Amino acid sequence: MRIGDRVPDFEATDQHGNTVVLRDLLKVGPVVMYFYPKAMTAG
Repeated sequence: MRIGDRVPDFEATDQHGNTVVLRDLLKVGPVVMYFYPKAMTAG
């Protein structure tokens, strides 16, 4: 991805086990996604 690219709508599970939908989050404001390697891995 590059800055300005549009992401297709998706659903994901948050840290509390709740389903969140990108389009619903965008109604509140900008969204920042952060990915990190699983704990205790070499990533």
